[in-house]
Amino acid sequence: MTNVKNFVLWSFPTRVVLGEGAAAQCATEAQQLGAKRVLLVSDHGVERAGLLDSIRASLDSSGLPHECVLDVSSNPLESEVATAAKIFQSFQADLILGVGGGSVMDVAKLVRLAATHPGPLAQYDDAIGGSAKINGPLPPMIAIPTTAGTGSEVGRSGVVTIEATNRKTVIFSPLLLPEVAILDPLMTRTMPSFMTAATGMDALTHCIEAYCAIGDHPMADAIALGGVRLCKKSLKAVVQDGSNLAARGDMLKAAMMGAVAFQKGLGACHSLAHPLSAEFKMHHGLANALCLPAVLDFNRVAVPERIAEIAHQLGVRGDDESTLSFECAGAVRALRKSIGLPSNLRSQGITDEDLPRLAALAFADPCHELNPRKCSEDDLLALYRASMDDG
Repeated sequence: MTNVKNFVLWSFPTRVVLGEGAAAQCATEAQQLGAKRVLLVSDHGVERAGLLDSIRASLDSSGLPHECVLDVSSNPLESEVATAAKIFQSFQADLILGVGGGSVMDVAKLVRLAATHPGPLAQYDDAIGGSAKINGPLPPMIAIPTTAGTGSEVGRSGVVTIEATNRKTVIFSPLLLPEVAILDPLMTRTMPSFMTAATGMDALTHCIEAYCAIGDHPMADAIALGGVRLCKKSLKAVVQDGSNLAARGDMLKAAMMGAVAFQKGLGACHSLAHPLSAEFKMHHGLANALCLPAVLDFNRVAVPERIAEIAHQLGVRGDDESTLSFECAGAVRALRKSIGLPSNLRSQGITDEDLPRLAALAFADPCHELNPRKCSEDDLLALYRASMDDG
């Protein structure tokens, strides 16, 4: 969402193709975008799972030459983006095809930037107004998610760790939006239960934080609540039965909806989660899951009506706003437990001595700036402490 003088601008323009087997149509989509040579960005886990077989077959059958980059880590680094961008240039590719989770999508999106703009990537940091330096056109991109969490396939940003500072950096521009997102439940079927649970909690957190974020975006609000409903309906079901393709499809939708909604903004939970991933390599979805209940309790005094509505969508019974908003954090804890995720930061090796440093990093993260309740560094420290022994 962008404010321009007295106007508010809303958009979510990516073409979305949904359905079982849709990934095999990637070459057709690429040709419609005018592609002649394709850089396929993925990772070794996706390849080992056999998920690239149908993609390569589609490209081969259509006569589209392609080169593949698989060296993408779970918290992608600037050096990985730079290496992939050099391959893109040397292969003379004209389209990026990202197949994987949020990390792959981040790298794929940022390769387009690194291949057409001078480095280093730190200068494009959204926190310092770096988006003004991003100019189009960028090479087109097709995104095929193999996880259902980040919704990065319809997102305007890429997240990368700048190795010089070890800081997760958000690079934002509408120009980074993929032209096409292909949502194929078959591509998420091999996700193990932990990954299904953690990415699902990421999708839920996106929806919840977007709904609560400061700003006026009624479409984003409605989409966010729809995503919460889908998480309530299908997250536990898909963790219990990974072959449930209907539930897989629901979670792909929820992830996409969360990413569309958080163009409105995010909040304190993401500011808390980012340093946990950068400093301790914690899965981003798990970091969100461990911090979200404390943030809901913290925000309850600022937006009780919104916290109450989230609780209602999560199945909390009751009619009065006070009871519903009070029970919301408990509903998230119960869902987290039902899908087998840990309940607190201490269980993940975080110590009390780590917290002041993490709080300083969280305060430097811009996500909390749109939190419905203003956050100081001390507030973020208190939220970490509340998450240490939660549940």
